[in-house]
Amino acid sequence: MDLIEIKTGKITEKGQVVIPKSVREKFREGTKVAILAYDDRIELRPLDDVDELLSCAYASEKVLAGDWDSKEEDEAWSNL
Repeated sequence: MDLIEIKTGKITEKGQVVIPKSVREKFREGTKVAILAYDDRIELRPLDDVDELLSCAYASEKVLAGDWDSKEEDEAWSNL
């Protein structure tokens, strides 16, 4: 992805940020975004992009336990 433009903004007391119109226009209204917080930055990405890259991270232990918590799975992993 190429950097298209750099804009500035301000975080309000409530933690809100206004996304400049020129940036908002690049996305459809109603687009769901993932908010990725790093030590030195915050990224907003269309959720579809993130779903593709991190889909396995959405699976919780409880969800996986249904498939993986079995006698057969325990036996398969017992030699590791």
